[in-house]
Amino acid sequence: MATNELSLWYHSIPQMTKYWFTGSVVLPLLGRFGLINPQYLFLDFAATFRHFQLWRPITALFYFPISPRTGFHYLLNLYFLYNYSSQLESGHFVGRPADYLFMLIFNWACLVLIGLFADLGFLMDPMVLSVLYVWCQLNRDVIVNFWFGTRFKALYLPWVLFGFNFILGAGGVFDLLGILVGHLYYFLTFKYPQDMGGPSLIGTPSFLYRWFPNTRVMGGFGAPPPARPRADAPADDNNAGAVPRPRNWGAGRRLND
Repeated sequence: MATNELSLWYHSIPQMTKYWFTGSVVLPLLGRFGLINPQYLFLDFAATFRHFQLWRPITALFYFPISPRTGFHYLLNLYFLYNYSSQLESGHFVGRPADYLFMLIFNWACLVLIGLFADLGFLMDPMVLSVLYVWCQLNRDVIVNFWFGTRFKALYLPWVLFGFNFILGAGGVFDLLGILVGHLYYFLTFKYPQDMGGPSLIGTPSFLYRWFPNTRVMGGFGAPPPARPRADAPADDNNAGAVPRPRNWGAGRRLND
């Protein structure tokens, strides 16, 4: 019975989140039990390019060193990964796996570039924060629950996590990098094209749509903030920036009349 429930839960995880979550469970456990050597899993500039260990940028995303000191932090990462990545993929990106995968690839690539030159060995922390940041921006006014019964808008959650880790002595550097990368994606995808009227600077490559085509769905949760109307847009229904006028459909008639 428990096995069936676990199987149903696992198969209910959205596709891209499932891949990410599975890798983030399997690889750290393999390293924890000594089945693979963790020395070959973290991000290292010299080993990656001079010794052609090109798998390191990928394994650095999934691997996290589990120990009695880091175990609780690792479980928190898994919780945030599963919770907010699932909500984002089944909400704003529902039916668009290619677009969600591109967001993950974009955030990961930015963190790899930062990590190679800033001696950032593991990418799990900032990657989770980057996805959480995007979810919080798309659900700014949603009330979230945090520890000790505190409640506040989702907009402030990334900064609360930063402050929490800073107080606990972790420094909060990983959180800041995740917030920076998440904001970069959000700005280029939503803020700059909509609020500033600029062109779309990044977009999902067509080959990802061929591999992961869109599926038709009824709808989802979470939406980008509405675009600001342009001052030079004419007030005409045929213009894309116009506000549609309400239509008078008539009062109708009763069936017995």
